[in-house]
Amino acid sequence: MKIFLTFLFLIISVFGDNESFSKSKKELRKIHRDHQVTFYCGCKYNYTNKDNMIDRNSCGYVPRNEYTKKGKKNERARRIEWEHIIPAENFGRQFSCWRDGDAQCVNTKGKSYKGRRCCKKVSKEFRIMEADIHNLQPAIGELNADRSNFRFDFELPTTGQYGECKFEVDFKADRARVREELRGVIARTYLYFNKQYDMKISKQEMLKYEAWNKMYPSNEWEVERSGRIAKIQGSSNIFILK
Repeated sequence: MKIFLTFLFLIISVFGDNESFSKSKKELRKIHRDHQVTFYCGCKYNYTNKDNMIDRNSCGYVPRNEYTKKGKKNERARRIEWEHIIPAENFGRQFSCWRDGDAQCVNTKGKSYKGRRCCKKVSKEFRIMEADIHNLQPAIGELNADRSNFRFDFELPTTGQYGECKFEVDFKADRARVREELRGVIARTYLYFNKQYDMKISKQEMLKYEAWNKMYPSNEWEVERSGRIAKIQGSSNIFILK
């Protein structure tokens, strides 16, 4: 943990201290201004359409749940959200505030709490990791919710769960399956967090991401996006190669 925190303090001193997830989301709108395409499904989207930001005809997306259990429109199937490719839990559990809580994490009724809520309150280092733009991608809200904090599977998805969208969630196995061309982007995001923040990755996962990084090289948009992020955030993903 001491080495982990040292890495973070070095990052803060060199690259600045953006610790606002809200600010990162605003910057991402600018970064994706001319590439408004969802990460998992490849759907075109438009923020100005308040009724439905997702152009379903552009990708064949069909919501798993068009309506909620109460019969209301499923708003998350109609909006863009910024998905953490690496869930907050993956790096959050390396902080004591996530695992054990903190003396400052007590609600108005005197009950203590821990996890993300506590770390956002007491840990600047956690907030910086949560706000890292390299880890955020535009996703349909329903898919963001369904993926939750599940790991990405070795298997490729079948279509049908979300219409023609090549994305599949195995709720029993706690796994998400994505189209093959996304594997490299996902791998380089994990490798970047491992390098940048000393985030722990299991040996099996590391072998998977190293293999994906080689098998699926960076494309033009990934390189362009990374460059735009670096100008705003300061840090570069060294695994994204031209």
